[in-house]
Amino acid sequence: MRTSSIVGLSAAALILLGAIISPPPETDADPQDTAVASTIVGTTTQAPAPAPPSPETSSPETSSPETSSPVTSSPVTSSPAASREEPLEAPGIVQVNDTPEHATSTLALLATLDIKGRAPKTGYDRALFGQAWTDDVNVEGGRNGCDTRNDILRRDLNSIWIKPGSSGCTVLAGTLADPYSGTTIEFTRGERSSDVQIDHVVSLSDAWQKGAQLWNAVKRQDFANDPRNLQATKGTLNQQKGDGDAATWLPPNRSYRCALVSRQVEVKAEYDLWVTQAEREAIERVLVDCGGTIVAAAPVPTAEPTLEPQPQPESEPLPEPVYILPPPPQTQDPIPAPAPVPVYQEPAGGSAYYQNCTAARAAGAAPIYAGQPGYRSALDRDNDGVACE
Repeated sequence: MRTSSIVGLSAAALILLGAIISPPPETDADPQDTAVASTIVGTTTQAPAPAPPSPETSSPETSSPETSSPVTSSPVTSSPAASREEPLEAPGIVQVNDTPEHATSTLALLATLDIKGRAPKTGYDRALFGQAWTDDVNVEGGRNGCDTRNDILRRDLNSIWIKPGSSGCTVLAGTLADPYSGTTIEFTRGERSSDVQIDHVVSLSDAWQKGAQLWNAVKRQDFANDPRNLQATKGTLNQQKGDGDAATWLPPNRSYRCALVSRQVEVKAEYDLWVTQAEREAIERVLVDCGGTIVAAAPVPTAEPTLEPQPQPESEPLPEPVYILPPPPQTQDPIPAPAPVPVYQEPAGGSAYYQNCTAARAAGAAPIYAGQPGYRSALDRDNDGVACE
C-alpha cells in the first residue's frame, strides 16, 4: 500500500514537471497581418496563418463578407467620363452634298460669278485679315468666348477631350476623319498640334487677288474666321494647297473634290469674289464629273431691241425754216448762176455704200463730198456736192 502511494506521487510529480518544461501554444500572431490578409481586394491567395492557429485567429469573423468585399470597384474612380468637361457648342457642321442636283445648282451659281484675271498680290499680308483666329467677329461662333481654331476643332473632330477649366473651349485631343486625304488622324495638343491644321477653303491670298483688296478691315476679318470657309485637315495637305484655287490644287481624295469646289463657289458668291477663266473651267469639269449639267443661258429675244426707241436720222426732221430775201432791185447786177455741179460717177464695186445719212453718220463718214467713197446723189438733197451735211 505504501509502495503504491509512492508510485502515484512520483507519477504526479513527473506530470507537473512536464507541464512546467513544455512550451506554450503559439497564440501571439500579429493581428494586423491577419487584418491585411482578410482585406486584400480581388485576390484569391490568402496570407499564411500561424501554426498552430489559435482559436481566436481561426474565428469565422476573419472571413466576414464585410472585410472581403471589393471596395475598389466604385464607378466614381474608374469611369473616365468623370474627368471630361462639357464642350462649348461648336459652329454648325457644313453639309456635304455631292448629288447631281446639287452639282447642277452649283454650276448655275458659278455662272453668276464675274470672270477676271488675278489682281497683283502686291501688298498682301496675313495681318490685313485681322488677328489670327480672333473671337471678335460677326460670323457664326463669334464672341462665344472661344477662338476660331478651337471652334472648328470641336466641330470637325470626333471623340474630343476638352481642357479642364477652359469653359469648354480648348480641345486637347480628338480624332479627325480628314476629308482631303480620306484618312483618319489622331490629334493631340502639344508638340504635334500641327498634324491637324485649319484650312481656308478659299485662301486669304486668293481672295486678296480676286476682290478682297477692296474690302474694309472688318469684312476681311469676318471672312478669315467664317466657319463656312474653314475646314480641319491634315497639316501637310494644308501646306501643299497654299493659296491655290481649283485650277491649281484639288484634294487627293477624289470623292471630296465635288464638295470642295462647291464650297468654294458658295463662299465666293457670298463674298462677291470673282474667278479666273482657268478656275471656272476647272470647277466646271469637277461638277460635271459629279453628274452636274451646265444649263445654257437663255437666248436673248431678237425682238427686244426693237422696243427701244431708235435714234432718228438728223436729215429726216423737218428742215429749219428758210428765210427768202426779197429780190434785189432791178438796177442791181444779176447774180451769176452757180457753176454747174460736176456729175459724180460712183466708183465701181468695192466703194463704200450707205443706205442713208443715218448709216453714214453711224460709220463716221458724214459729211461726204463728191468724189469720196459713199457719195451718191440720193444723199445730196440740195445737189451742192456735199451729202449728209
